[in-house]
Amino acid sequence: MNSIYIDKYMFWNAFLKALEERVSVHSFNTWFKPLVLHDLSNDVLTVSVPQQYYSSWLEEHYLSLLNSTATNLLGRNILIRFVVSAQENTPEEQQLTDHVTTHESSSSPHHDSLLEELNINPRFTFNTFVVGHSNQFAYAASKAVADAPGLTAFNPLVIYGGVGLGKTHILQAIANSYISSGKASNDRGKIIFVSSEKFTMDFILSIQKNQTAQYSQYYRAANILLVDDIQFFNNKERTQEEFFHIFNDLHQKGKQIVLTMDCPPSHLKGLADRLINRFQWGLVTDIQPPDFETRVAILKKKAENDGVELDNAIADFIASNITANIRELEGSLIRLLAYSSLHGTDISLQMASDILGDTFRKTSRTISIESIQKLISHHFSLSPDLIIGESRRKEVANARHIAMYLCKQLTSSSLKTIGLNFGNRDHSTVIHSIHLVEKKMNSEPAFLKLIQDLTNQTKNAF
Repeated sequence: MNSIYIDKYMFWNAFLKALEERVSVHSFNTWFKPLVLHDLSNDVLTVSVPQQYYSSWLEEHYLSLLNSTATNLLGRNILIRFVVSAQENTPEEQQLTDHVTTHESSSSPHHDSLLEELNINPRFTFNTFVVGHSNQFAYAASKAVADAPGLTAFNPLVIYGGVGLGKTHILQAIANSYISSGKASNDRGKIIFVSSEKFTMDFILSIQKNQTAQYSQYYRAANILLVDDIQFFNNKERTQEEFFHIFNDLHQKGKQIVLTMDCPPSHLKGLADRLINRFQWGLVTDIQPPDFETRVAILKKKAENDGVELDNAIADFIASNITANIRELEGSLIRLLAYSSLHGTDISLQMASDILGDTFRKTSRTISIESIQKLISHHFSLSPDLIIGESRRKEVANARHIAMYLCKQLTSSSLKTIGLNFGNRDHSTVIHSIHLVEKKMNSEPAFLKLIQDLTNQTKNAF
């Protein structure tokens, strides 16, 4: 492949990684993960979006962020232009796809167009999913469901776990496997992959257009329904009602349902009890943070897929410093690959230490639950004891929610540990606080800016 395409590929991965660090996980998965690099030339970055409303939303809410992120990475002013995805890839997109895609079987034009239509990443397959002790049961169950949807006892299959552990990967691997098998070749409605926010947005749109019957019919036609991040249905009563009836209809017909969420169904807040009860009808399994050996294997596998042989010492160095998040593992490797490609130098342990070492040392050395509590108490002029205590005053509760959110984002502490450090609260309270902060970040730009500033202060203050 021409090196110009490799450079653009490296830039695009670094671009997405930078965006992921500056927005909430929910916003990134909904608005940025579906984007595709269309072209980069003459100081214009052209981005392919799946539908027109994506470009409208991005231009209204995130254009300055996109511009500044691209400009910072490339060192020159960059303009952003959006194009709606066509049925066929451009030559640029096709070469990029050829570089990064690993198919489980030979693809076809129909296969590729179906992946694009469903917003499925062709790289997220069972072949590229690294199996370890922390995820082997979820992997085995997902493989069984993909091979025989609706015919196992795993219906629904519910997979839960923390951020960045591979839930979306394994969900899309089911879709990739099913599509590659040819079972979806005759009816595109046979498999549906959707995020909880997309499901909600489409439902709201159907109400506005008086098309709720068509909306319901579309989802009830699925042979496999894959829904990511189901916890974001919280407090959306009409959406939950619609999903309840769709779930019942599909389950009664023996159709396969697979859901992901960030905690066990019994710990979900803001969801109807009857819905939570149905989530527990089949198999509920979790994905835990990977152990050291699995982290090394993930790094080696990703490097191999990108055509790079990663030295064991470099893989060990990264895996020793990132312990709880696969996205951060891959993001660190992407930084090294991008630096190596753009500067024409081989990846070495010294390079890894120079590029990543300071970040690793600062994060592991200074950021603790206590340091976050001190920073938040100082910022809001509240005592740490007040934040940890039982006060329900609005300003205290708000500071407490933000502190819990930052603890989850910036430390490797478990939800249980965070709760214990906030007045012996249980982990479901921590999850609720995190959800409140993420919801407010999505709806209030000023609050999003506050969280970004506090995140940067936390990383740099101690």
